[in-house]
Parts: sequence; C-alpha cells; structure tokens
Amino acid sequence: MAAYELAQLNIAQMRTPIDAPEMAGFVANLDRINALAESAPGFVWRLQSDEGNATAFRPFGDSTLVNMSVWSSVDALSDYVYKSAHVEIMKRRKEWFDRMQDAYTVLWWVPAGHRPDEAEAMLRLQTLRAMGPTDKAFTFKQNFPAPV
Repeated sequence: MAAYELAQLNIAQMRTPIDAPEMAGFVANLDRINALAESAPGFVWRLQSDEGNATAFRPFGDSTLVNMSVWSSVDALSDYVYKSAHVEIMKRRKEWFDRMQDAYTVLWWVPAGHRPDEAEAMLRLQTLRAMGPTDKAFTFKQNFPAPV
C-alpha cells in the first residue's frame, strides 16, 4: 500500500442557485457522475453529505460548489477527469458556472487513510493562489511526486 494518496479540491461559481431551473441539467447528472467516480480505478474517497453529494458544503460562500476527493495517484484522477464520461459534463460547465479568474482546482498529497476537511482544502487552494504550484499545493499541469 502506498504511503500517500492524492487529495483534490475543485470549486465552481454557480450562475444561479442550485435549485433554479437553469441548474437542472447539472443536478440531474450528479448521481451518475459521482457513481462514475466511485467506480473509477484509483478512486479512494469523496466528500459527500447524507444526500450523497457535496452540494450542501459551501465553505467559499453560498454560490460556490465544492468537490473534494482522494485518489491513488495523479494519473488515476486525470484519467477520470479527462478520459471518462466526466468530460461530457466538463464540456457543459459554461451552462451552469461562471468562469473563474483565480485557480479553482488544487491537488496535494495526504498520508494514506487521511481524509481532508474543508478547512484543509481551502488552505491548499489559498496556498496555490498565493505561491503558484509547489509540493504543498499543485495542479494537473504542474504536479509533484508523492513524498518519500
């Protein structure tokens, strides 16, 4: 078993409230995309409420959704994000979410078995925004190996 796993946070600024008709296409796909993630090779854990999704978590404000998960590796997460049916939803994100100027996705290594909380994830995103990619907070484009 690996000593470290990859945590990720991504946030999205909704154009309208989650219960608005404009968000129906996004909401209708949540269960399917979450199930796809959970069945993907390398998936470990994801943040979710009793309803099975993370839409109730709003640490960045009422109009910002969060997605946080843990994976076995950068490659496993990348395969899910960019090489699965998840791509269909990403292509439609402009329908539901505003374009963000600051970094909205951050990756970081956690000890195997550790499940990050919202405060930890927020700090990692703030670190990435302030310092750019480092071994403490990085991106798909510029990532770092797990600690040894």
